[in-house]
Amino acid sequence: MSNSKRLVINISEKLCSEFDKALKEDRKKRSEFIREAIILYIERKKKLDQAEDIKRGYIEMGKINAEISELGISSYLEELDQYEVILSESDFPDDDNDSEKRRYILC
Repeated sequence: MSNSKRLVINISEKLCSEFDKALKEDRKKRSEFIREAIILYIERKKKLDQAEDIKRGYIEMGKINAEISELGISSYLEELDQYEVILSESDFPDDDNDSEKRRYILC
């Protein structure tokens, strides 16, 4: 028993004559030509599907990365606010130990 399958296809007369011309130019048999065409189609389809998967992945990761970066910024801004409060309440280095803390407005 053979490992190959027989296919029967219907095509128009015009397409058949163009197909026969292409076969004559390439010096190939119909079976060989169709086999190569099917292989090329499957390879191209796989590449297109893979490119689409990659595109979807980048879109999903873009959303996730944006959320993560916003979390980092909000955390950083909170720390900056706390630092500015501490800085605004600090004493001058040459003040006496018993002087009151001064409040400064940061611009």
